[in-house]
Amino acid sequence: MTGQRHTAADRVILWVERTAAVMLGLVTLLIFVSAVGRYLFAAPLPDSFDISRLTLAIAVIWGFASLGYRGSHIKVDILAQAVSPALRRWLDLVAWAILLGFTGLLVWKMGARVLSQLSGGEVTMDLRLPHWPFLAAILLGLIAALFTTALRLWRIWRFGEGLEGHEVPPEEDGPDMGHPKVEKNE
Repeated sequence: MTGQRHTAADRVILWVERTAAVMLGLVTLLIFVSAVGRYLFAAPLPDSFDISRLTLAIAVIWGFASLGYRGSHIKVDILAQAVSPALRRWLDLVAWAILLGFTGLLVWKMGARVLSQLSGGEVTMDLRLPHWPFLAAILLGLIAALFTTALRLWRIWRFGEGLEGHEVPPEEDGPDMGHPKVEKNE
């Protein structure tokens, strides 16, 4: 049963990561096409700056949703490596709880921003596209981040998961953990 939960969660996370990747690909394509249009034809795409910065924000936030689950961000593990596995689990619980709280605050503030944009309405410079759909996509990414962070927090609490398998310190590995044994040839 646990394996099925992990599989479903992994599928959701894969969808979140693909969303971030598609948005980043769109930003790259938009900037490339605009640069080619500007330098070769003296005709950049209208609103390429506004659309690319808003789309980049979507990509970053959906990447943040992936980070909330995978925990593969830049971190300093000096303290975590110096303590016992039980204390390390509590440190992970506290860290993910703080991240969950921070993400909840971001959802709240971005939700208010989307609601204010629906009535007030900032628009892009050239095409007069409203900003609110982009901000709504950012809000959806933050909601996904809230979900993924809560899922990670639950998995730490329920299953004692912490660091990803490839980050587990060698002293916690057994010989059957997929790491090759190094033998000395004398």
